[in-house]
Amino acid sequence: MRNKALIRISLFYLIAISLSNIFRFDLIGLRDTVENMPVWTMVLFSPLGASGILIGALISIYMLRKERETEFSIFGTSQKWSLSIVIIPILLMSVIGVKNSNGVNVHYYGFITGIGTLIYCFCEEIGWRGYLQDELKKIKVWQRALIIGFLWYFWHLSFISNQNVIDNLKFLGWMILGSWGIGKVIDSTKSIFAATCFHMIINIMMFNSRVKDGITWDEKLIILGVSVGIWILILKKWEKGQTITNTK
Repeated sequence: MRNKALIRISLFYLIAISLSNIFRFDLIGLRDTVENMPVWTMVLFSPLGASGILIGALISIYMLRKERETEFSIFGTSQKWSLSIVIIPILLMSVIGVKNSNGVNVHYYGFITGIGTLIYCFCEEIGWRGYLQDELKKIKVWQRALIIGFLWYFWHLSFISNQNVIDNLKFLGWMILGSWGIGKVIDSTKSIFAATCFHMIINIMMFNSRVKDGITWDEKLIILGVSVGIWILILKKWEKGQTITNTK
């Protein structure tokens, strides 16, 4: 790996891990203030936990583009399919609803939570896939998954609050597996939106504090099953459309 690439990656990661975790660990005491604000403001504050990833990625992408064209974009090879794939989990969360302690209508809360989660995951995906996967495009797929997966795991600093070795190894494994799976999606579609949706479903199933007690496990499985099922159909049509276009 060349020195310029190492500089870009180091800059990205330094900003990602330092700035994002100010908000993730609530070092400035913003969480209580946000909790007392109207629910719709969740959409405005949701990116803060991924703000370092977003800013670091945008800077490093700008530097990378001085050297070569980048491979991935927001919509990738299809704006239509990118927007279609995004709608599914938000629609499902709105229909199923998310119970909450704020006394807010569960369907409205589900919609806002869906939008907020989408924005947060999008900010992360601009970094992990939109930038870092593009930067590492010349190395083998398994090597790329290991590197991105480890950096993604370490960025969370989960071992600070949970020092259980088994839990951390499981989490690392999920990050590596997720990096491989989501990486395959963005390689196929070139779409950060498409990658975001698969990241979003992982977030909803395992990590999202907003839906932890607001959606039952059975409801999460419905969201997972319906979303992934429809996404597979969309991806097949997406890939078929690309094949037809490339043969013309």
